Amino acid sequence: MTQTIQLGISTCPNDTFAFHGLINQLVDWQGLHFEIELLDIEELNSRVFAQAFDVAKASFHGAILMGEHYVVLPSGSALGFGVGPLLLASAADTVPEKRSQHVLCPGPHTTATLLYKLFYEDVAEVQHVVFSQIMPNLKNGEADFGVCIHEGRFTWEAEGLFLVEDLGVRWERETAAPLPLGGIVGRRALGNDVLAAAQRVIQDSVLYGLANPEETLPTMRRYAQEFGDDVLMKHVELYVNDWTVDLGEVGRQAIQELAQRTGREFSGQRRELEVFGG
Repeated sequence: MTQTIQLGISTCPNDTFAFHGLINQLVDWQGLHFEIELLDIEELNSRVFAQAFDVAKASFHGAILMGEHYVVLPSGSALGFGVGPLLLASAADTVPEKRSQHVLCPGPHTTATLLYKLFYEDVAEVQHVVFSQIMPNLKNGEADFGVCIHEGRFTWEAEGLFLVEDLGVRWERETAAPLPLGGIVGRRALGNDVLAAAQRVIQDSVLYGLANPEETLPTMRRYAQEFGDDVLMKHVELYVNDWTVDLGEVGRQAIQELAQRTGREFSGQRRELEVFGG
């Protein structure tokens, strides 16, 4: 009997690029049947917490908290240097420094929010909104600061906003490690054989996209229609790299560094996140 896999991925261009081959069944599904949903990253995190997906993209912060139930698959991650979230301001020459200020973050379990809290804990009032509303709300004066992710990295200046700090650069300076933003997690209950098959499909899909980049554009456009092809491909160039094909030892160590900081700062407990396959 064919095993059905409930798969959740984000609408971000790096995911729709990497999963183009899988979504359109241009790679061998390895005897699995995928039922696919595309959602905002914090929606995905919430569904992972509810164990509603067999395999899903999740922020590494959320994945760390769910490590008892999920493992990270080696392929499909967004991890690297120069990929971090940006702390933006609605006015020039301002920094978070008092509780009366408001900071917009893209969800409590996102890695972006984790970084903000690691570096600016209890400085200003945090409000969570869908990531796509952060820059518009900042422009409208509805908040003082916002933690910007995804395509906004390329468009914030044109939107008339101001850079306070690149949180990824600060992570790199303090850890000398690439920043692990999000990865593909699989439920431990699936068993090793099914997890291995899902991993093969995902890696094949990433490799298919890298070999056929122009072919992926219609899939990316379908879920990011407000952006031109140049922004979509810049996004892919930044977030899809060798660590997306396979985390490798450097990627694994970066994830454990994030896990240790999560535990040390917020729970006082040792945290680890297992990568499937050792």
